[in-house]
Amino acid sequence: MLRLLAERLDGVLDAPAEELSEQGDTAVLLVGRGSTDPDANAEVCKAARLLQEGHARKRGIAFVEAAFISLAWPGVPEGLERVRRLGARRIVVLPYFLFSGVLPDRVVDQSMSFAAEHGELDVRCAPVIGDCDGLADVIGERYEEALAGDIRMNCDTCVYRIAMPGFEDKVGAPQTPHHHPDDPTHGHGHGHGH
Repeated sequence: MLRLLAERLDGVLDAPAEELSEQGDTAVLLVGRGSTDPDANAEVCKAARLLQEGHARKRGIAFVEAAFISLAWPGVPEGLERVRRLGARRIVVLPYFLFSGVLPDRVVDQSMSFAAEHGELDVRCAPVIGDCDGLADVIGERYEEALAGDIRMNCDTCVYRIAMPGFEDKVGAPQTPHHHPDDPTHGHGHGHGH
């Protein structure tokens, strides 16, 4: 799904993926549906963070924030305002929806209303994921996993296990200890194993 989101993001930026200059004032607002279930909302925030640390970082995009179109905060206007206050001059609104409909249309409407009130900003809306081979592949993989009783866990999205956009070079690489500067035992480090 991250790869499909990255493709939609690249589709609305002028520069090719290899050209990193002049993207530093660009931010992404990843917009999910929103839910009363905090775990579902957390998944949208997790996707935003994974997109930021992977693909967006390699593109030179300043940051990725999450927002929601219903039932959760921040909403699209609040998310756009937050991104504006953090210094973005170009904002790509990236809907985390499979298909078009009332809610994705509302994302575009709210984004364009915000853009009309803030003429100094370049606000662009990416399309929904939509009907594509990549989505069909994901659905096929999930179907096969369900048939096989293959239960997925957080470790299954580890960059050392799967080719996540922006981290493809880490798959199968040895995991080395790293240091946390706020750790009182700084200098001793620790590693993560699977």
